[in-house]
Amino acid sequence: MALENSVFPSCPDSLSLPVEEKVEGEEVEVATEATASTGVFNLLGELGHVVTTETAPSPPPLAKVNRSFQAKLAEREAQANEPRKKTQGTEKERGRFGWVRTRRKRQRYVEKNGRCNVQHGNMRETYRFLTDIFTTLVDLNWRCSLFVFVMAYAGTWLFFGAIWYLIAYCRGDLDHLEDETWTPCVNNVNGFISAFLFSIETETTIGYGHRVITDQCPVGTMLLLLQAILGSMVNAFMVGCMFVKISQPNKRAETLVFSKHAVISLRDDKLCLMFRVGDLRSSHIVGANMRAKLIKSKQTQEGEFIPLDQTDISVGFETGDDRLFLVSPLVISHEIDVHSPFWDMSQAQLEKEDFEIVVILEGMVEATGMTCQARSSYLAEEVLWGHRFSPMMSLAEGFFDIDYGAFHHTFEVVSPSCSARELSLAAARLDAHLYWSISSRLDEEPTLTNQAAKQPDSGSANSKGGEPTFIVGEMTDIQEQTGLGELNGSVATDQSESEA
Repeated sequence: MALENSVFPSCPDSLSLPVEEKVEGEEVEVATEATASTGVFNLLGELGHVVTTETAPSPPPLAKVNRSFQAKLAEREAQANEPRKKTQGTEKERGRFGWVRTRRKRQRYVEKNGRCNVQHGNMRETYRFLTDIFTTLVDLNWRCSLFVFVMAYAGTWLFFGAIWYLIAYCRGDLDHLEDETWTPCVNNVNGFISAFLFSIETETTIGYGHRVITDQCPVGTMLLLLQAILGSMVNAFMVGCMFVKISQPNKRAETLVFSKHAVISLRDDKLCLMFRVGDLRSSHIVGANMRAKLIKSKQTQEGEFIPLDQTDISVGFETGDDRLFLVSPLVISHEIDVHSPFWDMSQAQLEKEDFEIVVILEGMVEATGMTCQARSSYLAEEVLWGHRFSPMMSLAEGFFDIDYGAFHHTFEVVSPSCSARELSLAAARLDAHLYWSISSRLDEEPTLTNQAAKQPDSGSANSKGGEPTFIVGEMTDIQEQTGLGELNGSVATDQSESEA
């Protein structure tokens, strides 16, 4: 039996064992990658008894190559690593609907803990920070704030201590330390250390009584007044900075938690984007207000590219649902309607989208009266389609019990995979089909009425026996046009007279 070349194509080199051919009396070694351990057999040798084809002229003989085993091994490793190098890079995966998407980590605009991932660079007008030095000091981290706090006090103490020492040196108080008739500017100041200690006692109003200013030094009196005033200003400024920094409501946001994932599912037959927010403290947030933003780059019709464009996501601003009474964890819902940026997004489209949803909770701290803001964000892969949050509230004896162990837990529910637009169109088609089907049925009822109107003859025959007769009235013109199908008939009872 003869087979054609199309049935058995030429065998690749990787499927053949080493073959020795004799060309002009010389042995030529053909290097192959198959080994006995791989179990690869000589396909041409096994199928040689059935293959009878016309082969092309043989290629020119290969020259004899003498290579060491290590060189061959290195070449094989290089060939094996070649495809791996090509496939390295962005890892691709297939979504639920088979869409091939590149799996890469998107840079967040707002971190999960609320920190904005933005750094300002190439700022040339840095002097503007010095015009608001108080806010600049408050915004510093704790390490820099403590350093500034210590250096502010130590600098003023050293500065005025050096001035007190300079006054004593210029007046000659240091040269008359043993002279009891000499009246110095400051008693018991015999060097820089004693002048520094007197500066600390003056600015902190300690007043041990050992070192004291005399009335024979008007320059010292003026310096004492100046140090007292400047010392009070330094105290007010630095203590105020530390107090504001300690009482900042930023740490209050640590006890305001958001769910790890956002979900999309049906609620009242409408697709809704939902996430959960809760407060771990017993003291509540007064006047809590929720906002949401969609961060996504876009290109305008004129070709302008807008990076990280911000679009409002309605969470109940029109109805007042964005104002929260945050006593227990709440599920914030965004109805995907015509004005929603997710109106045309389906489950398959969600797997290919690249966006970020930033949620912001603002309110006043009940204990301090200061405004607090908590932030979080959700990437596209953190939005679960067809899921719903698990309930976490139960009724106990005399109170409601909140189980925060189920705060982040979701479960899958039956949800349509189409977009909200397609779901709305399908609902409209269904309503239209029901409307026309009911109208067609109502149009058929006048025909049944006309058939019933043809039965008075049989009714008159029965009336001779003294039985009551039911006469069905005719349909009016208005009823025939509207097709309401209501049978408005008049009932007449005809009782025959009996003969005496």
